[in-house]
Formats: sequence, C-alpha cells, structure tokens
Amino acid sequence: MANGRFCFYLFIVIFLSGCSAFSVVSDYDQKYDFKSFQNYRWPVESEGIRKGDVLVENPLVYKRVQAAVNEQLRAKGFRLTGSENADFIVYTHAGVKKQKTYHNSFGVGVPYGPYRWYTPWWGPYGGYTFVSYYDEGSLVIDIIDARTKELVWRGVATRIVRDYRNAEDMQRDINEAVAKILENFPPGAEPEMK
Repeated sequence: MANGRFCFYLFIVIFLSGCSAFSVVSDYDQKYDFKSFQNYRWPVESEGIRKGDVLVENPLVYKRVQAAVNEQLRAKGFRLTGSENADFIVYTHAGVKKQKTYHNSFGVGVPYGPYRWYTPWWGPYGGYTFVSYYDEGSLVIDIIDARTKELVWRGVATRIVRDYRNAEDMQRDINEAVAKILENFPPGAEPEMK
C-alpha cells in the first residue's frame, strides 16, 4: 500500500514539474500593417509606466527583461532609437497571482460486508483531495504604435513562479520567455530592412 501512495505522490511531482513550462499567447490588430515597423523605443516615465508592476518594483529584473527584448528585436532586424524616430513603443509589465489546484484521488474499491465476508457491494478506500497552492507569474510585452499610441500587438507568457538561486538561471528563463513571446512578432511577415 505504501508503494501505491509513493507512486501517486511521484505522479503529482512529475505533473507539477511538467506545468513549469511557459504558456504563451499573443494577439494583434489584424487590420494593422506591421511591415512599416523598423525602429522602436522604450516608454518614458511620463507615458504611464505602471506603479505596482512587478518589473517596476524590481528594477534589476526590469533591466534583464529589457535586455532580452532588445536582443530578440535586434535579431529580427529592428533598431532601438530615440523617441522622434520610433515606429513602435515596447511596454513590458509583469504580475504574480496566487493560484490553487485540486487533485482528487478516488482510491481503490474493495469488497466489504459483515465480518469482511465477500458481498457484491464495493466501497471506497483511501479517497481524498489534495490541494496545491502556487504563484503564477505573467510577463506581458505590448507593442504600441508610436504615432497613434494604440496597442497593436500583445504577447503574454505565463508560468509557475520559481525561486532562483542565481542571476544566471533567472536570465536564462527570462530569455526563454521573451524569445517565445516574440516568436510570432511581427505577425505574418519579417520586417523590411532599409
């Protein structure tokens, strides 16, 4: 019986560790022409950097995210520029939400009756509910048209938050999340080079 419980706990650990991969979604204005994008910039404080944002509260993490975004956009042919020449503005924000999930174990049915004699009735054995709590983090990258100031593209990566033992592991995960978010940007075409 102890072997059965060990296998159940092993399954839970494997299941939860499998959930640690990033879940990425993106959306965009389908009528917008992204082909004109060449230069970008980051917002200035007067443009509404959000107070209470996880990245604002952790400037070192914000710099890591910014560096990862710059690297990905540079690889796609975009150039970081001053505010007057930018075609689009890159906003990043992040948040953490408490989550919980329920895992039910229905156990194994065993025959029972008076004095443990066999009877045709089956009853539950060992069923219980296991509740796990975790923090779910989201990293959002918004692309804003610099002229109209309208959102034209958004990408979001979500994952269970980890504790990091060193900055290198954190940077590796940030790089992976940003690369996955920007994988489909710009939608439909590679940027033109002039």
